[in-house]
Amino acid sequence: MRLVAAELVESRQILPGQWLQSFHAPELASGSRAGQFVHVRTGDYSGLVLRRPFSINTADPATGIVTLHFRTVGRGTEWMARVREGENLDMLGPLGRPFEVDPRSHHLLLVAGGLGMAGIRMLADEAVRDGRQVTILFGALSASHVYPSNLLPDEVEYVVATDDGSLGHHSLVTELLPDYEAWADQAFACGPYPMLARLAQLAAGRRARMGVAKLGRKRGAGRADPLGSTAARRKAFLQVSMEQTMGCAVGACLGCSVIGVEGPVRVCREGPVFAAEEIAWPASA
Repeated sequence: MRLVAAELVESRQILPGQWLQSFHAPELASGSRAGQFVHVRTGDYSGLVLRRPFSINTADPATGIVTLHFRTVGRGTEWMARVREGENLDMLGPLGRPFEVDPRSHHLLLVAGGLGMAGIRMLADEAVRDGRQVTILFGALSASHVYPSNLLPDEVEYVVATDDGSLGHHSLVTELLPDYEAWADQAFACGPYPMLARLAQLAAGRRARMGVAKLGRKRGAGRADPLGSTAARRKAFLQVSMEQTMGCAVGACLGCSVIGVEGPVRVCREGPVFAAEEIAWPASA
């Protein structure tokens, strides 16, 4: 974790109310992993005291460029959208635990809903770099809210679902998962809580739908990896990046806690990435 002055080098609106900003921050670019985030300090003159968390959209160690993708939803993000090129922003990061890819996985399924693309976008770059095949399932309200395909690596298969059917598949993006669950070695998702809950429900029944037998543990085999450990997450089929309002982003205030199966967990410290089975999802999704 570093405290850096990141210089804004480009800011552009890529969708209605959504911005993609590029910052020169070599210290962040060289140490960030997909799924992590930064905590940005906005201008005190505006009365905005608390920092704002933003997923690291992409990070390029060669150029030192880090990008952030966000929607203007309040005073903090409205302030961010008005920052001019050449200005420096105070960023703390990288923070949080990243996505964990099993070295044996060759086919990665990435699922994003709306602004959730910012949470999984960097993972596409890492996977392509490592020679893995990637499919992204993206859900949006309508065609006007679909993430531009030219901002994705050429090697990625991009499948779109819109709620109103104006582009791509006419359905919720979660309805596409069964078409890809046999192909995918692992799945990674970021988006609204109901979307993540439904994906977790589908992932829990995946083995039964695929006809995979559950065998007993061999005699002498070691204990299962502890829930929440890097090893356990790496073996999980579905990992989710949780979106929560954060105060301190270092685990002290407990304001970003969600309920896990073993009790409360902090999104900023134990997350934002979790294996789906770590979270106590609602009974119906």
